[in-house]
Amino acid sequence: MAPRAPGRFGPLQLALAAAGTAAAALDVFADGWVAAGYARGGQPGRAALALALLAAASVATQACSWFWLRSDPPELRPAVPTGLLAALHLLQLGFLFRCLHALKVGWKVCWTKTVKEEEQSHMAFLSHDISMLRLFETFLENTPQLVLLLYGVLRTNKAEPSQGLGICTAFLCVTWSLLDYHQSLRSFLQDKYELSLGSSVVYFLWNLFLVCPRVLTVTLFTLLWPYGMAIHFPLVWLVMFLWVSLQGTDFMESPGPEQLYRAMVAVILYFSWFNVVPGRTLGRSIIYHGFILADSTLLALSWLWGQDPSDEHSYLIPLLCTALPCYLLGLLLRVAYYKWLHPNVRALQEGDHDEVDTNRLELRSASAPAPVNRRMRCLAQAQFPICWTVRLRFLNGAA
Repeated sequence: MAPRAPGRFGPLQLALAAAGTAAAALDVFADGWVAAGYARGGQPGRAALALALLAAASVATQACSWFWLRSDPPELRPAVPTGLLAALHLLQLGFLFRCLHALKVGWKVCWTKTVKEEEQSHMAFLSHDISMLRLFETFLENTPQLVLLLYGVLRTNKAEPSQGLGICTAFLCVTWSLLDYHQSLRSFLQDKYELSLGSSVVYFLWNLFLVCPRVLTVTLFTLLWPYGMAIHFPLVWLVMFLWVSLQGTDFMESPGPEQLYRAMVAVILYFSWFNVVPGRTLGRSIIYHGFILADSTLLALSWLWGQDPSDEHSYLIPLLCTALPCYLLGLLLRVAYYKWLHPNVRALQEGDHDEVDTNRLELRSASAPAPVNRRMRCLAQAQFPICWTVRLRFLNGAA
């Protein structure tokens, strides 16, 4: 990995942003189409559940977007009346508006010959929020919808080509959202090291290998005991919520929205690891993966115990047997990534202070008069260890 200066927002980034906006819009229509298909197929309960998942994820995401806009500096907010912004969020169009606004700013940055650093930083500010909101939407909506889709396919033992494509695409989208979020956090490093193709592939794969077994075991348990899942999910979610609360997160600007953030993170943790506070993560990571591994094992054993040997789903047993090796392979790739592929950046040396351990990372210097996304910077501090002298420079969240 070679160090590089922050790159300018160019045509490729603009095209990717446009594709992301189109995908966000199409995703809403696709979910509605799936729910309508359930209703047409005589499955009103599944249609209602799909719509409920869509509505809950949308409301939570729009609420986060609104709280963030309210707490942002006035000069960084879109130049539209506050009442219109509120109406857009009430109509569940706030996230789409953010994407369109980012495209407008990105178009200006992309095709203007002389771009000020403040404009580049403004575009990065907008991109960070969109990346985080997309991650929330993925785990609150797409991942539960993936479980529901798998449940329907396994229950009927029939899979249309479109369903198979949808399942594969959903797995890839979940993992891609984690990679996109990680890349967004890396932009806060002062001497940013480029995430090479090999590093990106390893990061993508270890998340994929950890998420797939979790989704599979949850789906199989739901297949046998659908009402049991209605008890299991709230219980595990509550454990994760309490765990996040005990860690003392400080992501939102006020206590009320902070509880919403913790509730959303608890949903993410039901499926995937998500670090929320600074400090050593090894202990927390071991506790989390140990808990998820034990929980997934219990779900798998419950399915095997309740499975009739002559049942038509016996072909799933070999597939289930690959879940544990897959999860362990994901953990192995995760260890390899953080040992050899995680960015190592030289920290600041000030005056006569001793040299800081080169395994630590440093956020961008606070001397540049550019807007800093306090929320994402907070998560960057949790993701990348930084020295105390650098952290002091960012206590007020100013650039």
